[in-house]
Amino acid sequence: MKKILVIDDYPDNVFLIQDRLEREGFEVLKAYDGETGIQKAISEKPDLILLDIMMPGVSGYDVCKALYSNDETKLIPIILLTALTEADNLRAGLQAGAFDYIKKPFNKIELIARINSALRFSETNKFLIEIEKIKTFAATVVTANHEIKQPLTLINLSTTAIRRELNKETPSNEVVLKRVEFIENAARNIIKVLEKMGSIKKPVITPYVNNLNIIDLNSDEQNTN
Repeated sequence: MKKILVIDDYPDNVFLIQDRLEREGFEVLKAYDGETGIQKAISEKPDLILLDIMMPGVSGYDVCKALYSNDETKLIPIILLTALTEADNLRAGLQAGAFDYIKKPFNKIELIARINSALRFSETNKFLIEIEKIKTFAATVVTANHEIKQPLTLINLSTTAIRRELNKETPSNEVVLKRVEFIENAARNIIKVLEKMGSIKKPVITPYVNNLNIIDLNSDEQNTN
């Protein structure tokens, strides 16, 4: 069951919207001021928010900005319910992070249609985000394999050579120390790779081979917000 948070300072408006939404099978959460609405959005994670613009204290614009700037709530679609008809007012709401708006008094059929449209968009957006996460994870695995495989191979060969040298009657300290140096260099290279990967904020993914992608560890773009 989809959860919809209704934020409006007029309880009668909330009651009418709640009645209509529950008839359509939605679970309704309520808030009668902007601050409470923000807290409920963060704690309850509704699937959609119906928001009045003109409220005392924290306005609908403020609520939009607060939720859109919060990583936990920025993807929740917000539909503004407003009696304001000026283009500048509506533009301000959309620029603050709202997905859509419905002018009061609204048609109940239009309200449900707009809600369903916003929910479909939200589900598609979440799906695309998950796809991107999977692609990024796959690219990370390929990158780690590409960057770390060679030094790991060198470490493995060096340890084998050290073991072979130590099994001789008169092992050469020079050979052992040389192999130890190889191991130390390889370990440092692995640490550098891991540090680069750990510092990435926005991965820059580029084609690799066989339809695989790899993260460009030398790109300046991925280390900026």
